[in-house]
Amino acid sequence: MPKPFAKPAEPRANAQVRFDNGHGQYEAPVGTPLENYICSAYPEQRRSIVAALINGKLTELTTPIHTDCVVHPLDLTNRDGMRIYRRSLTFLLIVAARELFPRADILVDHSLPFGGYYCEVSGRPPFTSEELMALQTRMREIVNADERIVKARLPLTDAREVFTRQGYSDKLRLLQYRTKDYLTVYTTRGLTDYFYGYMLPSTGYLKTFALNPLPPCFILQFPRTAHPDQLERADRPCKLAAVFRQHNEYMRVLDVEDVAALNHAIESERIREITLVAEALHEQRIAEIAQTIADRRDSIRLVLIAGPSSSGKTTFSKRLAVQLLAHGLRPIAIGLDDYFVDREQTPLDEHGDYDFESFEAVDHALFNRQLLELTEGREVTLPHYDFKAGRRVSGSTVRISRDHVIIAEGIHALNPSLVPDVPPERVYRIYVSALTQLNIDRHNRVTTTDTRLVRRIVRDARERGYTARDTISRWEKVRAGENRNIFPFQENADVMFNSALVYEHAALKEQVEPLLRQIRPGTPEYSESERLLAFLQWFRAAPADFTPDNSILREFIGGSSLRDFKLWEAAP
Repeated sequence: MPKPFAKPAEPRANAQVRFDNGHGQYEAPVGTPLENYICSAYPEQRRSIVAALINGKLTELTTPIHTDCVVHPLDLTNRDGMRIYRRSLTFLLIVAARELFPRADILVDHSLPFGGYYCEVSGRPPFTSEELMALQTRMREIVNADERIVKARLPLTDAREVFTRQGYSDKLRLLQYRTKDYLTVYTTRGLTDYFYGYMLPSTGYLKTFALNPLPPCFILQFPRTAHPDQLERADRPCKLAAVFRQHNEYMRVLDVEDVAALNHAIESERIREITLVAEALHEQRIAEIAQTIADRRDSIRLVLIAGPSSSGKTTFSKRLAVQLLAHGLRPIAIGLDDYFVDREQTPLDEHGDYDFESFEAVDHALFNRQLLELTEGREVTLPHYDFKAGRRVSGSTVRISRDHVIIAEGIHALNPSLVPDVPPERVYRIYVSALTQLNIDRHNRVTTTDTRLVRRIVRDARERGYTARDTISRWEKVRAGENRNIFPFQENADVMFNSALVYEHAALKEQVEPLLRQIRPGTPEYSESERLLAFLQWFRAAPADFTPDNSILREFIGGSSLRDFKLWEAAP
């Protein structure tokens, strides 16, 4: 059989890009940035496409194309695309503030539910409304100028010189813990900064944003993936602001400003003190909530608890129950899951699968009626859901006394339609989530969503045998359910409990990193694992055995003393 014919070839002068969504194939000289291909293929959308997947790998638009490849464009409806937009918008804010107010040091901090960052300013008084307006105007001037955002890899010695010159003491402290001998930075209009993640190629992409006062701080507002070309209302009440102020006070008590400060505490063996104080602050907050319920024991009969996945609701509920017992109250739990409708009545989602997270998957009319009867002191036969058979059967018959408090936990617990007939004074609603997190530095925040995802990866591997890839692949569906059923109702809570712990990423690091490294390149979850590893690299590992056995963190790493604490059987 003849051998295949081959002959020497000259190096190709052009590289070809094929777009996987029917926008054809383009070629340009080798080394042409991806942005040029996007502009040719999508002339009407060139400012809405902010990144791409090249052969399955997340890639910046400034990346030079050297070989033929398949490209999948990403816009602001994509989570990675929106992260790149928010990161670049943060840089725009910092650059504009440095030009207008050289003494101002901007801290880009917590995330707000309507799409925005809670920002603080130090080194000078808080911005006035007029100053915020001037700052926003300067940002728009920079956008209109379409300034390039230039990426560079600097040796650490050069990075230190740059940050020293710019007065970035937080980044200088952080570089003490850098394990690589270089740092990737971005520069525009003469200001250089570090961000752990990709950026836009220029400021001209940043069309949609606003600055709004929230004294003594302000909000950097950006669009959300559901409506990438518009901003949501920012003048709504926001109970999170009180949580943020409390968090800042906790950080002062702990003397931990950022990841570098936490790393220093680990190296100086102060981590046990920080762990114990952080846990004591949690217990203090839970005790305050229990005290409020106890003070209103003649009126509050029902405590409803909701929160997103991996927020620590189960451990929080048990610790709250212990505190209520200490006040002489008798908490009993009623499971919302026992009020599921029969399987054949369960709504279907857009894929034709049972949607167990739908509000209509719960017989809320029965729940409302029975909770009303219980809070009025009447005897009620509760349902019990047989998950194997997919239908409800009769459960315990109960009557509560004036010393009883009903605790019900579920994703719909803050939905006002759940118990519309129970008088408001009888109901106390609690929202539980990891509402804040320790920042890497003043300009790089760790998202609370990532905190919950890291928790879930560790718990899923330990309890369910899931790989990190399994958990990440399910995460978007989990988030979609939260966006529908939980986040829109969080402001209905009477109180918010922040389940984040300042030391938790250091404690989770050694467990989650090996799980993330098992995800192979080319898989859809690989970019997400790389992103998570990028921020975890800055944390020094802390011994997990320093974590107290009743900690919320134990719900994820295991070893909780509350695991077998049973409060869920409603006794007659």
